Amino acid sequence: MTSVHPTATDRLPFDQHRLELDQYADIYVAGDVHGCLAALERLLETLDLGADDLVIFVGDLVRKGPASKAVLERVRSSPQLLSVRGNNEQKLLDGDATLPALDEADYEYMASLPVAISWDGGLVVHGGVDPERALSEQTGADLLTMRAPNGDGYDGPFWFDDYDGPRRVFFGHTVLDEPLEREWAVGLDTGCVYGGSLSAYDVRRETVISVSASGHVSRSDDKIVTITDRK
Repeated sequence: MTSVHPTATDRLPFDQHRLELDQYADIYVAGDVHGCLAALERLLETLDLGADDLVIFVGDLVRKGPASKAVLERVRSSPQLLSVRGNNEQKLLDGDATLPALDEADYEYMASLPVAISWDGGLVVHGGVDPERALSEQTGADLLTMRAPNGDGYDGPFWFDDYDGPRRVFFGHTVLDEPLEREWAVGLDTGCVYGGSLSAYDVRRETVISVSASGHVSRSDDKIVTITDRK
């Protein structure tokens, strides 16, 4: 493998990094960690990464859970772990939220995270994309927070119900009761911090790996999307 670091590209009008998948052996995309270090370590142990493997997180490494700083340090310290920026990282960068434990290095790392990581046929973002607009017409802010472009948050309609490519989009942000796996969309926020699970998608084998997680904050049922209702 020549490098574990993606190369910046200007093919799309937002901050992104480009990957060449043939540089890696196994590649995984993992859901929102939200400061849950124990679940993160459990997932990484389960994945048992080899020297040429890579895990890409969909953002929201921080907030809500008890160990945001430790999660940032864990991901930042490993060349086998990458992440896009989530809306919770953006809230900290914008001063709309605070975590006193974080230091300058943590903020510099969060600021360095791209809004998207892409490869031929694939795109990792935090929120999603607007299915009615080309990627060339969407902003980084769109990708950070997309959920219901023509609706009202968790009342829907959700972007992934209407999206039909051309890139397969891996995303978090919208809490699901189980991973969503479709031809053009893979949803991986399975409520780790709420006592659900931390999930990862094996890009090579097209399978999901999930580990249990301890709940640290509560969430109402109407803010968790039931996948069986959307199939």
